[in-house]
Amino acid sequence: MRGTALWRMLPLIPRDVVLTLLHAYRATVSHAYGDVCRYYPTCSAYAVGAVQQHGAVKGAGLAAWRILRCHPWAAGGVDDVPPSRHFHFELTPHGFVVPPRKD
Repeated sequence: MRGTALWRMLPLIPRDVVLTLLHAYRATVSHAYGDVCRYYPTCSAYAVGAVQQHGAVKGAGLAAWRILRCHPWAAGGVDDVPPSRHFHFELTPHGFVVPPRKD
């Protein structure tokens, strides 16, 4: 990895750390609960998409707001992550965010 690529990767580290935690949660706790979410995508999938699109801080805030809206009296339905105008990265097959390739 060249020096410039490393510098481009540094700002993405907090985002990918949060994504690692979310993937661990989805593989253990969320998997044990089953399909109980009133919304599509599920709250944990929404959190992954929010962090991917908006970063660790804003994505966590969007995910927290979604969890607050998910209660027994919620109507539910389709609730996609609002797209970020500033998202110019690529996703790995496992959903981690990496800088765009400069081919």
